[in-house]
This record gives sequence, structure tokens and C-alpha cells, in this order.
Amino acid sequence: MASETRPRQWKRLQLRVDLPTTASQPDDHHLMDPLAELDTLLFDLGAVSVTLLDAADQPIHEPDPGAQPLWPKLVVEALFDGDQTLDPLVQALVQSGWLDHPSEVQWDTLEDQEWIRAWMDRFEPMCFGQHLWVCPSHIAPDPSWPVVIHLDPGLAFGSGTHPTTAMCLSWLDAWRSDHENQAAWSRVIDFGCGSGILGIAAALLGAEKVVAVDHDPQALQATAMNAQANGCSQAIEALSPEAFFKETDQAPAPLVLANILAQPLIDLAPKLISLVEPGGHLVLSGILKEQADAVALAYRAMDSAPKINELGDWVCLAFAQKPSSHYN
Repeated sequence: MASETRPRQWKRLQLRVDLPTTASQPDDHHLMDPLAELDTLLFDLGAVSVTLLDAADQPIHEPDPGAQPLWPKLVVEALFDGDQTLDPLVQALVQSGWLDHPSEVQWDTLEDQEWIRAWMDRFEPMCFGQHLWVCPSHIAPDPSWPVVIHLDPGLAFGSGTHPTTAMCLSWLDAWRSDHENQAAWSRVIDFGCGSGILGIAAALLGAEKVVAVDHDPQALQATAMNAQANGCSQAIEALSPEAFFKETDQAPAPLVLANILAQPLIDLAPKLISLVEPGGHLVLSGILKEQADAVALAYRAMDSAPKINELGDWVCLAFAQKPSSHYN
């Protein structure tokens, strides 16, 4: 009788690392060096993956541009083959100074599984507003769903699961119901496009032209790929900010979306206001509740009473440009 094949197992190491509280500041790049050394050591010892986790529930909501933010208290998690011998590995960590005593390291065993299937099972279709659905590629959409975005999570931000994206999608669905005239959908600017989900939603809802802007090349690539997968690549142009302002000469649009972060939104206020044509609308998100007043103040010349939507700790602000307004 043939013996059953034993499922593959993995051994997971967890090591606590405390850094100075300044580790989250952008000027402290030198703090990455010892962590890089630990990363290299773990891979040399046979790790197949190394992950940095927050050990104290201290979220980093808004890092400064160019920063490599770190939590002051970290858990370094490394995954090894189930046949890995532990004693030599622990001794190497002690000798290198990362452990004072072998008892400081924690180990557990993970059974192998179909990781892609496990991830897919956690990502289900989501509805935003009355018409707009975001559906992962492994699920066939219901024929009754009016508008479907086919999208899987990726490296670029934006799958509909984050409250800021959800609020923007719901706003777009409601906007489409209230503005069915084609002039309102002649051109949409998605500034900070991430995965392209908002621009794709706008295109599928009827926008003739969508300009998707992002400084991250991976985001521009993801936007182009997702637009093609949703059959709307002909309506979407993905550009870096430099190319956008050079090519379009800041031509205004009836609708501008910017789901980024509060401080960049404040800094970009004059530019984003100038992108909205008279009578148009500007939708901003990526804003924590305590940041909403500061962002609204930066756009008060456009609209002193924006419409506010809240979801969890996050806020979405919708501004209406005056019909006769002109900004430089």
C-alpha cells in the first residue's frame, strides 16, 4: 500500500527588534543598514522570505516623501523550509548579536497550502453605490451587475478595500446618476491613480477621456494593464506628473479626482484647483478625520463648504468650482 505524501511544512521564526524612536524619520536611513544586514544573514541561513511587521500597533499613516518609515518596535519574521535545523541558525543569530539568548527567538510550524487560492478566497466582489462593482478575476460577475471593474490586488494602491477608495467609487457612482450629460464626462483627471481603479471606473461609467497621473512607474504600468483588462485602454492615458503638466499644459477638466494623502493635497492645492474647469468638481480623499479641516482650508478659495463623507477614520471631500471661477 502506497504511503500518503506528507504535506510540506514551513518553520517560521519571529524575532523582536527595538529601534530608536527616530527610526520613522526620513533622515535616519542609516537605521536601515543593520536591518539589511539581518535580512542578508537570514537569507544566507536559508530563509525563503523575510518580513518586517509592526510589533506595537503603531500605524504609519503618512510618511514624508522619500522616507523609508519604520516602526520603532519590529517583529522580523522569516520563513524556512520545514527540514531546517534550528540550533545552528539560532547560534548564528546569537553570535551576530541579534539574540542575547536562544530563548528570545520564537518558532512555529506552518502547513503548506495553495497560497494563491487562499489569497483569492479572501477577495470577494464588492459593490459601490447602486451600479458599480469591483470583481476579482477568479469570480464570474453576476450578469445583473450594471458596471463591473475586473481587478485583483497588486503592488499599486487601489482595489476598493480601503475606505478612501471605497468612498471615491461610491461618489463616482452617485455622480454618474446625477450627471448623465456627456459634457460632465468629457474629461476626467485621476491624480495619484495607483492601480487606476478610479479612472477605470470613470471610463466604464461613461467618461470619454481619462488622464491618470502618478509619480510611481509601477502605478502607471498597473493602470495601463488594468485598463486593458477592462477593455477601456483607449480611453485612459497614464502619465507621470512631469509628462502630464508638459503635455496637457494643465488643461482643466469637469472632474478631477485625487486620492493620495493630506499633506500632498495641501501642497498641491493651487495646481489641483487650476485643473478644474468652471462649474466642475474636485474630489479629494486619503485624508484622516483630524486632517480634514486643514485640507478644506487649503481649498477654501474654490469652495468653502465642501461635501464631506466619512468611512471609519477616513474622509472624502467633494468641492464644486464656481461657474465663473478662474485660477492661475
